Amino acid sequence: MQLAQRHHHPAGTMDELRALNARFIHNFITRDVASHDAMLHPDFINIWPTGQRLDRVSYLKYWATAFDPKVIVYWDVRDELITVIGDVALVRATNKHTRRRDGQEVTGMTMYTDTYLFEDGAWKCIQAQLTPVAPEHEPADDTIASVYLEGRLQVRAS
Repeated sequence: MQLAQRHHHPAGTMDELRALNARFIHNFITRDVASHDAMLHPDFINIWPTGQRLDRVSYLKYWATAFDPKVIVYWDVRDELITVIGDVALVRATNKHTRRRDGQEVTGMTMYTDTYLFEDGAWKCIQAQLTPVAPEHEPADDTIASVYLEGRLQVRAS
């Protein structure tokens, strides 16, 4: 994991952001809308790989049912990179996912950038943007931070 911190923040800022990233993913896997809602800034927006934008309400509605452990049988988080610049944090990582449909398994990777704003003593996500990863740019397995099999956490790096 590569970490960069450019401005002074309280000790533990990077640990807090790593924990928020892990919580963000865990909320997705477990469909924990209440926990996820608490992480989002009121002006949150989600940007899909297609360029589609979802406002906060639409995003949380999607979040409630998006993960199906019978369809998404493998999910990992890898290549985490966190940068803090003033009161903004960019939390980036890549998810490898295997989806099973009609007896076929399709594996791919999606990179995300979650932008957090430190406001009123807390980090709140103001934007989550997803980008498909071409095979030649896929991060290696040695960068894996966590693994979920059929919705159950298997491994979390320290």
